[in-house]
Amino acid sequence: MKRARVAYAGAIHHAVEFNGRLKLNDGRMVSENEVVWLPPIEPRTVFALGLNYADHANELAFKAPTEPVVFLKGPNTFVGHNAQTRRPSDVAYMHYECELAVVIGKKARNVKREEAYNYVEGYTVANDYALRDYLENYYRPNLRVKNRDTCTPIGPWLVDAEDVPDPMNLTLRTYVNGKITQEGTTSDMIFSIPDLIEYLSGFMTLDKGDVILTGTPKGSIDTAVGDEVVTEIEGIGRLVNTIVSDEAFSIAGSET
Repeated sequence: MKRARVAYAGAIHHAVEFNGRLKLNDGRMVSENEVVWLPPIEPRTVFALGLNYADHANELAFKAPTEPVVFLKGPNTFVGHNAQTRRPSDVAYMHYECELAVVIGKKARNVKREEAYNYVEGYTVANDYALRDYLENYYRPNLRVKNRDTCTPIGPWLVDAEDVPDPMNLTLRTYVNGKITQEGTTSDMIFSIPDLIEYLSGFMTLDKGDVILTGTPKGSIDTAVGDEVVTEIEGIGRLVNTIVSDEAFSIAGSET
């Protein structure tokens, strides 16, 4: 099942995909362009992976890591499908990152990789923009690289785990203004989904609603104000986002 969170007629609704339309939790049927799309979940702790695809590590002239490179993201970074992402005026290079997002479905502690999928609720698409100007060290990215407000579109759907038989064999693609600029497959992850759940739950408790952003393959390029960026993952969804300027927020040049 494909599930979503949307705003419609002044209220927030949970919805499911039904014959190309949205069925709201109150029973009403609406078209996809009648709603404001919200992140399909309200994320709790969000883990983001750096350099989890060997080709992306090579693209950045780094050796593939021998242990997961993990950092945390704040909730205000997330926006929904068809949302706008702000590009700060002082940034020279801001690139997209198409990522498979894994949503944890129940409390997990000391989980073995063989049992890891039992703790997954579902999957969605994330576009985790990076503001490369602020990067100090690819292995320890600072907060400003990955925690700017609006810089992580996610959605549109949360697809139930049972409907994704092989999450480690999905094609990822990114299009900028209709042109394909990135293509890869989850089979090229250095650390698989079971690896990551075993690793993280080995030293901390994972809870329902926690999210793991599993990294991006090679092909990240700079984006400009006005660009439409589409990140899509086979069987999961197609996430649309537009880059806007500081002026759109009426605070040109601000660092906040």
